[in-house]
Amino acid sequence: MANETLTVREKPIQVGMTAPDFTLTTQDRAEWMLGNELKKGEVVLCFYPLDFSPVCSTEMKCVTEEMDRWTAKSAQVVGISCDSFYAHKAWAAQLGLKQTLLADMHRAVSKAYGFFWPDLNVSTRGTVVIGRDGNVKWVQAREPKNAMNLEEMLAAIG
Repeated sequence: MANETLTVREKPIQVGMTAPDFTLTTQDRAEWMLGNELKKGEVVLCFYPLDFSPVCSTEMKCVTEEMDRWTAKSAQVVGISCDSFYAHKAWAAQLGLKQTLLADMHRAVSKAYGFFWPDLNVSTRGTVVIGRDGNVKWVQAREPKNAMNLEEMLAAIG
């Protein structure tokens, strides 16, 4: 993977910054590259702590249920956590998730975007909307117990 050159960020990335490009593995064990996906439309990165946990499950089920609203805006929503692609695959099957889940097992992407929770060695909760130009359009960092606000996120796209 081409993530060795990512720089650790202590705070969440900010609006207007260039989003660090990265490659991660999907739940289907395919390589997913941010730069390639931005050619298709905006990308929403949903960082979350752990598969199979209550708030994370609620958030990702919400993303799946609203998939038509994302695609109508030519946006792709992906989940990112430090869980393995095997855990992602089982969790997606259990919940019927349709979106791509990315395995940040080395924590490089979570750290580069400023969404790393060192006490638990996992991603923290946050959302980043990246425009086709590769620049960050919207960012929201949240407490682990707080799920995303779908309407706020949709308003940031397009």
